[in-house]
Amino acid sequence: MTTTPTPRLGAHGTPTKPLPKIEAAMAPFFAAAQKHRLVVQRCIDCGALRYPARELCSTCLGSTTEWIAVSGRGEIFSYNVMHQVYHPAFAGDVPYAVVIVKLAEGPMMTTSLLDCPLECVRIGAAVEVAFEDLSADVTLPKFRLIDPPEQP
Repeated sequence: MTTTPTPRLGAHGTPTKPLPKIEAAMAPFFAAAQKHRLVVQRCIDCGALRYPARELCSTCLGSTTEWIAVSGRGEIFSYNVMHQVYHPAFAGDVPYAVVIVKLAEGPMMTTSLLDCPLECVRIGAAVEVAFEDLSADVTLPKFRLIDPPEQP
């Protein structure tokens, strides 16, 4: 029997957005995000960068890594506009864009855009990281357009 979890409620009785569960492999990423730094894994054997964290490098199969800071700049590689409400806490956000940002250094991140109307989301648009502090333990890197179009 599957049960639907009861959403946590915020101060005004509205459901709160779920927070990510921080697994050990991604703990350095979230620790850096709390300091408003964007980091990705780097394979020590071949230098390939990757995100999210993985045990083995897909380039050389090496297993030794380190976390390095990246510029936080990139471009929208792809996006999808969500019209369906999959969690009650996101009902007020629909429709919203889920974007894949290709960082200048190469790795890609699935994320969302801040302060960006849907009509301004486009593939190839330049973006930079902006951090959203969600709780004492969780800060999420999100992105903003570098040169947003002027609004009428």
